[in-house]
Amino acid sequence: MHTLFENCTLCPRACGVDRTRGQTGFCGASDTMRAARAALHFWEEPPISGSRGSGAVFFSHCTLGCVYCQNREIARREAFGRTISPAALADTFLALEAEGAHNINLVTAAHYAPHVVRALALAKQKGLAVPIVYNSSGYEALETLRLLEGYIDIYLPDDKYYSSYYAARYSAAPDYHEIAIAAITEMARQTGAPAYGADGLLLRGTVVRHLMLPGLAGDTAQVLRDLACCFGDSILVSLMRQYTPFDMRDYPELDRAVTEAEYAEACERFLALGLTGFFQEGEAISESFIPAFDGTGLRGEP
Repeated sequence: MHTLFENCTLCPRACGVDRTRGQTGFCGASDTMRAARAALHFWEEPPISGSRGSGAVFFSHCTLGCVYCQNREIARREAFGRTISPAALADTFLALEAEGAHNINLVTAAHYAPHVVRALALAKQKGLAVPIVYNSSGYEALETLRLLEGYIDIYLPDDKYYSSYYAARYSAAPDYHEIAIAAITEMARQTGAPAYGADGLLLRGTVVRHLMLPGLAGDTAQVLRDLACCFGDSILVSLMRQYTPFDMRDYPELDRAVTEAEYAEACERFLALGLTGFFQEGEAISESFIPAFDGTGLRGEP
């Protein structure tokens, strides 16, 4: 699988760079895996976080360029994080399971997919038994998702935009909508309909997140209609309101929170469309979702 880094098409940008020779594409990642944190995480949807938390591993770099990214410290080309081998990542998974994690939560891992598959295979050989969550921007290449088939139990993708204008302006991905719908279709095919354990925690399924942005209520309405039309009750949908503005001088239209009225209207539309899933309470609007990206919990040598 190492050859997949030699002409990289792991994400839809298909930069084609040779990451084994130090070349980097849009995401900025080399062929050496980098991560920034591994710890119990309590701010996912209730059937994922449960009472003990989700075992989240945050990977460095990202294939999108969202101007409002909460995890900007690790998502940019010059990202925080440290190198970690597949073997050390496997040990990290097992340590999180031993701490009580309900699942292993891979946060933005597409550009390291071959390494992650190797780590999961090693961890499973050593007894890893909890479900695996793939936490994604939704901007995914179908070939990469098929590489992950059989290793992922729960897909947790975003569906950020319907409009190509907004997708280009805020995430440098004008083709986002088409890519995300195709990716979610593949994810739902792999997982099937949501399935729960006796404890109410999710064992399998696809949960699609939509983060509302200020002033984009019309785009949110189209995203929700699209999800209802394409997937019905075969997926769960999480309508999120945690957008927190920071240094938005170049995007003044985003320099505010989503209003109560905007969110309430979107929730009404969600219910009218017959979607099933999750809403967020008002206290979700805070920096509490952003952990310290200081290498916590990663196994192996720094």
